[in-house]
Amino acid sequence: MNTLRLSLLATALISATAAAESPTLTNPAISAVLDGFYQSGDRALGGREEGFGLGESELAISANIDDLFYGKVTTVIEVHDGETEIELEEAFIQTLAMPAGFSIRAGRFLSDIGYLNNQHLHSDAFAGRPAAYRAFLGGHYFDDGLRISWVAPTDLYWTLGFEALKGDGMRAEDEHGEREFDTVGVYNVFTKIGGDIGDNSSWQLGLAMMNNRNGRLTPHEEGEEVHVDDEHDHGHSHSAAYTGEKTYVADVVYKWAPNGNYKYQHLTLSGEFFRVNDFKALELHDEDHADEHDHSKNYHQGWYLSGVYQLSPEWSAGLRYGELDTQLVHDDHFDAQKLKETEFSLNWHSSHFSTVRLQYTRQKGTNFDGLSDDNLFTLQYVMTLGAHGAHQF
Repeated sequence: MNTLRLSLLATALISATAAAESPTLTNPAISAVLDGFYQSGDRALGGREEGFGLGESELAISANIDDLFYGKVTTVIEVHDGETEIELEEAFIQTLAMPAGFSIRAGRFLSDIGYLNNQHLHSDAFAGRPAAYRAFLGGHYFDDGLRISWVAPTDLYWTLGFEALKGDGMRAEDEHGEREFDTVGVYNVFTKIGGDIGDNSSWQLGLAMMNNRNGRLTPHEEGEEVHVDDEHDHGHSHSAAYTGEKTYVADVVYKWAPNGNYKYQHLTLSGEFFRVNDFKALELHDEDHADEHDHSKNYHQGWYLSGVYQLSPEWSAGLRYGELDTQLVHDDHFDAQKLKETEFSLNWHSSHFSTVRLQYTRQKGTNFDGLSDDNLFTLQYVMTLGAHGAHQF
């Protein structure tokens, strides 16, 4: 089994387990990540704002809890509109010794939907998540709940998982505050499979399906105007701006490094496709009486493709393109929206613990209120202090 296979299995089994082999309750791993930036304009759908700002700086503590469990707490600090916001992003326990490849995680954690979501923002090669993430997952989706996962005893890496989550951040808009939401609102099933291609390359495919019991729009009386909170849709929020009853995600990743050595040179190609179905409200009367003249789509979708090349231990460059197609409710009908983003990042790494990034973003929107075509420049630093576990595959 070559080094790429070992790396894939080690990171994908349970990232927390891999990071927790040394720290104990009497000697926990403590780390901090500092994220600061300057940006020349506002990013759409809850991205970074114009001017100087503090991104998602985090403080984390983790350790093994005897020989059966691992625990982690991550607090995120950021500034928005001049106010400092503190949020608990992770607070979970994870089993370490279950048989037959099973594991359980309980508490607050990053959902394992898609490729990027279970990774912390500071590990990204760009200054923000793709538009599809900001629209459908609030940037990165963390929630309170339970995950059960299983790693198959096969030559190829193969894992299956199930999550039951509270789902507050995935609820549809409820203008009047009268709707009764399910307290366990989100169920997510996912699978990932991957392996090696010779000594230089590795790959991974992923599929996920989220059932959001609170994702449909709230029914309203005939003739009643529907108003959408623009701040909820396009402002700063960790809630999804566009929801639906079913969300499907497909992702693919390919990595190349000479002889499997990622230190000096490597290439990562990745892409994800999102389809959010059934967002229209089930009316209180018979569904068969729906307006036959309503030809708007009953789904949102988005995708991106990304390539990141590590030229040397000190320099890397990334190129990403993505599109987002959504439907915005307006009175008694829906208007189509489209967002296109082209991004180029140039990154200097003094070491694994420090990155300075210059990024150019071209965003082009159609029918998004308050969004005009724009060229954005972002200068960002990401610095890590203290012990820090290996990143995901």
